Amino acid sequence: MGCCASAPRNEEGHRRQLKSIGELAVFFPGFRIPIGIDFTLPLGGCLPKSLVDRLSSLRTRIVFMVTHEVATGMKSKQKMIKRNGASTFSDILLVLEDYLPVLLGLAKDGSQLKDRVQFVWFNQEDDDEKTAIANVWYEVLSVLHLMAMLCLAEADCLLLPRKPIDGYQQKVSEENRRRSIDVLLKAAGYLDCAIHNVLPQIPLDLCRNLPVDLSEGELRSLCMQALGQGVDIQLGMAIESPKATLAVKRRLACEMVKYWLQAQDSIIKIQFGSGWGEKDRLFVKWKSAEAKAAAYYYHGLILDEGNTEKSHGMAVAALQAADGFLKESKNACEVFHAAPPTSRSPAPWGSMSYLSDKIPKDASIKANFNLDLYSQERILPAAPALPDFALALKPDDYQLPALDPAWNTVIAAKENLREV
Repeated sequence: MGCCASAPRNEEGHRRQLKSIGELAVFFPGFRIPIGIDFTLPLGGCLPKSLVDRLSSLRTRIVFMVTHEVATGMKSKQKMIKRNGASTFSDILLVLEDYLPVLLGLAKDGSQLKDRVQFVWFNQEDDDEKTAIANVWYEVLSVLHLMAMLCLAEADCLLLPRKPIDGYQQKVSEENRRRSIDVLLKAAGYLDCAIHNVLPQIPLDLCRNLPVDLSEGELRSLCMQALGQGVDIQLGMAIESPKATLAVKRRLACEMVKYWLQAQDSIIKIQFGSGWGEKDRLFVKWKSAEAKAAAYYYHGLILDEGNTEKSHGMAVAALQAADGFLKESKNACEVFHAAPPTSRSPAPWGSMSYLSDKIPKDASIKANFNLDLYSQERILPAAPALPDFALALKPDDYQLPALDPAWNTVIAAKENLREV
């Protein structure tokens, strides 16, 4: 059975406190940072030196890259995406993907090694500054969480408009938007794997000591957030496409509402201990209101295509609801960006660059038009229910990798000993 220890924040504060994170298109609650450990003492007498050295080398490289490259890069997000389309985040992901097959050998069924090494990580959302747990599944969970955060960070960089040229703000390219959807689905895949394949491997007594960063509720919320933001990008692209019908746009907006409501349901009961967690909660509140504004807007437009007084009244009620949720989302956006660490929205793009003007204008026009045709009392006072669509966007089907071939020698040696 593994053991754990948590260290509260000290007065000097080893946790990196950012005052501002600048422009933000995709929010992620910071990076948990691994702390260097020595594999030699707990594993030196149990495994070949080459395997212990490889574990140490890979993890040391991860510590260095996350601590220095990501921390430095967050000051200038655009530098994180290279000219050839690759990114520093992708570089770190590759090292993490190399580390997992070697690490998972410690967790092999019946292994006596899974509780030998105490893994230590700095937290972002938990009240404890760092959490140390002697269980390899805690390390796997932490790695998958980091991989997901790197993907969310990459999507953020891809969706930020480039610096203005000759005074004109550059738009986010369609290529970057499509890439960001792929990256968001990859993030959701890592989180989904963590929830269903890794958390169940951790004993219940240790699960109670996990930081809130790795709690099931937070992992589920982040997974739904990634999917919700993916649909938001799809909706923005549909709005720009002359081929996309109102029905397609309404379906995407309604699906987006469901993702954000699921994110909200998962995060609402979590007791966060720092600004990152509360900022995450505010982000979900903002995006949930924004999604409802879009869904009611397109629902209202479709209802208004009907030929009856009832359908026109329902359309006005839906458009008025859209206008109300739009105002709510704008207020929630301001509160979110003002919360520490402070942030700001980039130049308007995507669905809201269009809907922020269209919703209030169409709500007013339709209300006045229908008022001329029918009495005010016949307009429904409450918004009609949104249609319920099945969720189409799914996390990538990520599976934990097979063991690194270096473990074959170790496993074969143990089997030979049993036979003797």
